[in-house]
Amino acid sequence: MTDTPRIVVGAFAGAFGVKGEVRLKSFCADPAAIADYTPLTTKDGRSFPTIVITGQASNALTARVDGIVTKEDADALKGAELFAERSRLPSLPDDEFYHSDLIGLEVVDTGGKALGKVKAVLNHGASDLLEVAQSGASKTILLPFTNAVVPTVDLTAGRIVADPPEGLD
Repeated sequence: MTDTPRIVVGAFAGAFGVKGEVRLKSFCADPAAIADYTPLTTKDGRSFPTIVITGQASNALTARVDGIVTKEDADALKGAELFAERSRLPSLPDDEFYHSDLIGLEVVDTGGKALGKVKAVLNHGASDLLEVAQSGASKTILLPFTNAVVPTVDLTAGRIVADPPEGLD
């Protein structure tokens, strides 16, 4: 296992056919770009040096992946997340962020009051939501990740300034 920062860029979604092709869910803005970030690794350190996109299936790409030669190989990896080294990914514009950069950041309101830490970044269609775990409480709050509600993300300082709607906190 390496100490190099890694980001989840996709996941195996099972076999496609019987000759070792896989269904691959890509979390990249351009789904096919996942093949550009090789080698990809799983959480347990298995490495896949080459991925060749062969087509599309329902909600997934189809691909040939080094080391996967049978349907059983592909099915055994179903659900395994694929990680790319952070250094292989493109730089983002100032107003875009990798989800992994947001997780763990402290969230404060515009008055400086601590709201908690980002536990997860969720997306259910329309836009991203920040799930914020409140300090000393088991409940979380969901903040729309929009410029109006989250005007400042300061990765260097490790914090987010939010202006939550009334009644949210």
